[in-house]
Amino acid sequence: MKRRSELYMENHFNDRSTECSASLDSNDCQRVDQYGFERSEDFNYESYEDQMSKHLAVVTRRSKKWSKLLQGTEKVEKNVKVKRYVRKGVPFENRTQIWMAASGAQDQLDRNPGYYHSILKAEHDPKIEEVIRADMHRTFPDNIQFRASSQPCLQKALFNVLLAYGHHNKDVGYCQGMNFIAGYLLIITKDEEKSFWLMDALFGKILPDYYTSTMLGLKMDQEVLGELVRMKVPAVWQVMNRHDVMWTLVVSRWFICLYVDILPVEAQSLPEICECFKQITHGEYVEDCHTFMQKIFMEPGGLSTATVTKLRKMCRNRIISAQNPPSH
Repeated sequence: MKRRSELYMENHFNDRSTECSASLDSNDCQRVDQYGFERSEDFNYESYEDQMSKHLAVVTRRSKKWSKLLQGTEKVEKNVKVKRYVRKGVPFENRTQIWMAASGAQDQLDRNPGYYHSILKAEHDPKIEEVIRADMHRTFPDNIQFRASSQPCLQKALFNVLLAYGHHNKDVGYCQGMNFIAGYLLIITKDEEKSFWLMDALFGKILPDYYTSTMLGLKMDQEVLGELVRMKVPAVWQVMNRHDVMWTLVVSRWFICLYVDILPVEAQSLPEICECFKQITHGEYVEDCHTFMQKIFMEPGGLSTATVTKLRKMCRNRIISAQNPPSH
């Protein structure tokens, strides 16, 4: 009799069988996760199976709760219950609906029917096309869905979403890092138009000033992170400070890609510190997602929106002052 974890993994394998069968044989498919990413050579399948046998019951229970919550409704109300559910994890099958509702992207799509496709049909700026094409092969090279040999291949959809957004928001155009965000949205939604409006919600409302020429919002949040580390985990801050490690050197990619491809550390030098941050996504600690999220909310202690807002204002003013020193 098969273990529950084997059945769980079989179900995920079947869900992605179309992508797998296009470019890999059945043995190779076992080395690809449900999103199309190839697992590393040292992936511990035995540990993963043990973990998934415990994880399955939790996933099943939460999936039932989400199904009940969303039954018979297209709209998702923002309330304490939904917030609690989101923090515990949104099932894969509900992710698109929840993201679209929570971000406001669904409202924008409903108000602007046909807008996305009209941009694609219009005349395009060759410079935007050129910079986007240059990043196509760099987007998730370890994901089979973005390989030219895959059927279907997400590269064309990715190009369309980035091209449409570049013309929709001409002040931003296209910046490196946006390809990973758009690519991940496509992996989840499998829908160009919804991915476009989710990007619009992210870059236009949730994270303004991240992808502008000055990247003021990005710089601000990097400094906010530094302040929070100093306040909440001073031991880490002291190590960073002692070795003169610039936060931008370590965390820029985290923020630019919104943690899409980046997610416990003792280090004695700048190279070691940087390498430890690179490896922070590997190992059982972060693979056990429930324990990981519990630690995220418990260990640093409370962190209110008011505190983050106050820090953002302080850091923003500090950056602007440094860029525009008073004349004498």
